[in-house]
Amino acid sequence: MRYERKYRIENLHPNVLLQSIRLHPAGFRKIYPDRQINNIYFDTPELLTYKENVMGIAKRNKYRVRWYGFEPTKIKKAQFEIKHRHNEVGTKTIHKVADFSLDNLKDITKTVNDLSNSYRYAHLQPVLMNSYVRSYFGSYDNKFRVTVDSRLRYHSWLTASKFVNYKIEEDNILILEIKYDKLTDEDIDYVMQYFPYRRTKNSKYVNGVDLCLMI
Repeated sequence: MRYERKYRIENLHPNVLLQSIRLHPAGFRKIYPDRQINNIYFDTPELLTYKENVMGIAKRNKYRVRWYGFEPTKIKKAQFEIKHRHNEVGTKTIHKVADFSLDNLKDITKTVNDLSNSYRYAHLQPVLMNSYVRSYFGSYDNKFRVTVDSRLRYHSWLTASKFVNYKIEEDNILILEIKYDKLTDEDIDYVMQYFPYRRTKNSKYVNGVDLCLMI
């Protein structure tokens, strides 16, 4: 079980945010190369998981297929993730899935429904695809990890059955997340006080659906 503290930061140059991370007294350092993350989010036809998030339901799940890098024809080494959330504490159940293509989501949709059948919702369908570039940092004591997401892109499977390109972009948005084990919560105030940003509730899935429904 781990916490995720999130900040949605608008109109700030990425270098300013990266500098505040590097100068943090917790000694954050880069632990992985930057990489592009891609997700396809699945929901019911009624968008029940979306609505639960908006309503602030404490105990809920999120269903997504995730892969790294981007190949528009054949998606390889993807995994299906069920993200379990209880207030601000979360865990993930992860399943490897077969390669698939964005031109035909029939097989991956069947796989998602088969793997999620024991959880709350069945009959899930692809709703949203997004991508972003993630930077990774870890504290010197390895208790805290910070990620920064930039270049957010969205595509709605509700309004377009085929993916050609991302129609919605959020180039002025940065997402800062502080991630740590539940047992480390007593030290979080020390870490957060050096980030002069307003902590917010943020869901890329909810934001993406809202943006896509506006066009």
